Amino acid sequence: MTLYSFVKRIFRFQFKLMGWKMQGVENMPAEGPVILAMNHVSLWDPIVAASSLPRQVSFMAKEELFLIPILGRIFLKLGAFPVKRGQGDMNAIRQSLGILKEGRVLGLFPERARLATGTVQKGLPGMVLLMEKSKASVVPIKVYGTRHLLTKGWGNLAVVVGKPLTAEMLKAPEGVGNHREWIAERIMQAMLELPEAK
Repeated sequence: MTLYSFVKRIFRFQFKLMGWKMQGVENMPAEGPVILAMNHVSLWDPIVAASSLPRQVSFMAKEELFLIPILGRIFLKLGAFPVKRGQGDMNAIRQSLGILKEGRVLGLFPERARLATGTVQKGLPGMVLLMEKSKASVVPIKVYGTRHLLTKGWGNLAVVVGKPLTAEMLKAPEGVGNHREWIAERIMQAMLELPEAK
């Protein structure tokens, strides 16, 4: 058993005790490159999402998390990798494309920052660049109940997985100035419209 599978099993057990709900997991493609586009309100978001999905996810995460002693090394062992925020991090882009070209799953938080309010922000067009270069589909995911998870998450924890979006489905109409921004907005809207799990 890999470290990823072991950690996932532990968290699945914990989340089930908390009344964790999942909806739309069958929408996750069984194979091929996939970009997960997720909302972000808590550091628990990637853990909850990864525990819900059958495939291993490699998350792009802010560089500062990898500077935390011990925890940073665990993140790397679990397949996560750092990105320098606020600048074009070519190393993170190359690493992302490498994951996708191997037919694996890349986890992204395409908003500019984590918001405690839960409001979905404008998506970054870099997500669209990765989709175009890798021919990956984008799967919108919305996580609920992760803010103050250990105190307020009981009975409120849920993950909703949307249907895959492809480049063919997201073609910008003629006359659009920045097609990547337009596509990123459509992806964020698809995430925003995901219903709460029943």
